[in-house]
Amino acid sequence: AVVLIGDSGVGKSNLLSRFTRNEFNLESKSTIGVEFATRSIQVDGKTIKAQIWDTAGQERYRAITSAESLYSLLITLGRHLTYENVERWLKELRDHADSNIVIMLVGNKSDLRHLRAVPTDEARAFAEKNGLSFIETSALDSTNVEAAFQTILTGE
Repeated sequence: AVVLIGDSGVGKSNLLSRFTRNEFNLESKSTIGVEFATRSIQVDGKTIKAQIWDTAGQERYRAITSAESLYSLLITLGRHLTYENVERWLKELRDHADSNIVIMLVGNKSDLRHLRAVPTDEARAFAEKNGLSFIETSALDSTNVEAAFQTILTGE
């Protein structure tokens, strides 16, 4: 399973719906609690059923963290504050989850180029320094959504 975490408003719900249902909702509301969806994908000739968990952007996800090992930590490329909060999210994860977890830093909303507040090089350097993979996505126009989930689910 992949758990989507990050500040409220970074696009976790739309990333989930784009990957699992190929849908995007401009009117999406804040998630209450935790939601999840599944999608079957091919990995090395085998079909695996991926569970994607969408958290409410608060510490409520702790109940599911202990058992899971794959995390996508989302930031919005248009809001630097979501990037500044990554350190806190990483500490939360590393304090409460298994030491073998895999974390991918996802810079979402890459389609909003005119609002960009987090340079690609800065986010990539931060990810490398902290042992994370990094990818920029857009749930709106589908850019790199498949690639992000394939990478975290297969480790490639």
